[in-house]
Amino acid sequence: MATSYAIVESGGKQYRAEKGASLVVEHLSADEGAKVSLRAVMYRGDTEVVLEGDQLEKVKVEAVVAEHLRGPKLRVFKYKPKKGYRRHAGHRQELTRLEVTDVRLLTRKPAEKAKPAEKAKPAAKKPAPRKPAAKGKTQTTPKTSTARPSSSAKKD
Repeated sequence: MATSYAIVESGGKQYRAEKGASLVVEHLSADEGAKVSLRAVMYRGDTEVVLEGDQLEKVKVEAVVAEHLRGPKLRVFKYKPKKGYRRHAGHRQELTRLEVTDVRLLTRKPAEKAKPAEKAKPAAKKPAPRKPAAKGKTQTTPKTSTARPSSSAKKD
C-alpha cells in the first residue's frame, strides 16, 4: 500500500488515487497515451493531511489515459400491466481507464499558465444622432389620468 494518496474528482465522482493505481472513470475526451491532471479533493501524505482549498492547489495528481472502453450492458424494461405496453432498451456507459503516474504535494503553488494576449476590442459604437421633429406637427404630451372613484364606495 502506498504511503501517500489523494482523493480525486472526475465526472462528479470521487476516486482514491495512489501512484501506480488504475482508475476507471467516466469518459474523458483526451486521446490514449495523453497525460491528464486530476483535481484533488483531499491528500494524505506520510505526516500530513491536506483538506483546505489553498493547500489543495499544491497537490499534483497526474495520470495517463490507458484506454477507452465501454461498461456492461444495462437492460431497461418498461412495462405497464394490462395495457400491452412493453419497451426494451439498453445502455452502455463510455468509460476511460487511467493509470496514475504521480501523486505528490508540491512545496509551492504552481504558476498559472500564461494566457494568450487578448485581442484589442473595437471601440463601442456611438448611437445614431436623432432626426429633428417634422415641421408643422406639434409634440403632444400624454394626458394625465383622472382619478376614478374606488369600487369600495357603493352607490345606493
